[in-house]
Amino acid sequence: MCRSIKTLRTGALPATDDEISAAALQYVRKVSGYRKPSSANALAFDEAVSAVAAASKQLLDAVAATHPDARRSA
Repeated sequence: MCRSIKTLRTGALPATDDEISAAALQYVRKVSGYRKPSSANALAFDEAVSAVAAASKQLLDAVAATHPDARRSA
């Protein structure tokens, strides 16, 4: 795991969409090796960030009910 990606599920408040997107961006940067992709790769890069953010939000929503430290409102 990238050290710059913080754990999002254990806070007193739910992770914001901005926090989830920032973590997704860091993950895709690490996996792809691009800090900023070329114009030829920008669409694939942006789609990957969106997909990772969506999957992360889905995961956080699913585990919130079972994690004792998470106090998420539904």
